[in-house]
Amino acid sequence: MYSVGFDLDLTLADTRAGIAAVYDEVARRLGVPIDTAAVIERLGPPLEQELAYWLPAEEIPAAADLYRSLYPGIAVAMTTPMAGAADALAEVRGHGGRVIVVTGKNTADARLTVETLGLDVDEVAGSVFGAAKGVAISGFGAAIYVGDHVADIEAARAGRALSVTVATGPYNEQALRDHGADVVLPDLTRFGGWYNAWQVSRSLEIGAVSTVM
Repeated sequence: MYSVGFDLDLTLADTRAGIAAVYDEVARRLGVPIDTAAVIERLGPPLEQELAYWLPAEEIPAAADLYRSLYPGIAVAMTTPMAGAADALAEVRGHGGRVIVVTGKNTADARLTVETLGLDVDEVAGSVFGAAKGVAISGFGAAIYVGDHVADIEAARAGRALSVTVATGPYNEQALRDHGADVVLPDLTRFGGWYNAWQVSRSLEIGAVSTVM
């Protein structure tokens, strides 16, 4: 059975309000200015990479620990599904596929987010970003990887999966095309139509191969 992989933040889950609230609390507790609007605009890379914009290197580990301790109690309740998320997962299920989430968010918070939103997911792999996601994508046997970030295109390539992108994160449709995405959709509400067409094409290709053999 094949799988379809999905990124989490801004692909399946709208985490912007919750993440902003956690950064605001981190800033308050540490007494450092953090522009949460700027954080949200480039959402995607690992936590430590973002904290490097605001803190000296030696303070980042403790700040990251603080952020992660606050996240479950603040951010998860403020998180909502992205438009079309549940339907996209149902489409994969309807064709007999497995659903996996491969995300830069740590695995515990990713699982909590998925469970809280009631998303029908088989596996969750966290704390990986960009090409580093490739091991999980290929390990789960994902034929497709869906994300919103240009790093998710790298992830799909590394995992030998078709790169499907949605312009619901920091990059618009043209930017995603320019970075080499195989498929660009405005959001997940368009995933079902594309996925059904892909399934038909896939079935025809398999049938053609069988006929030749």
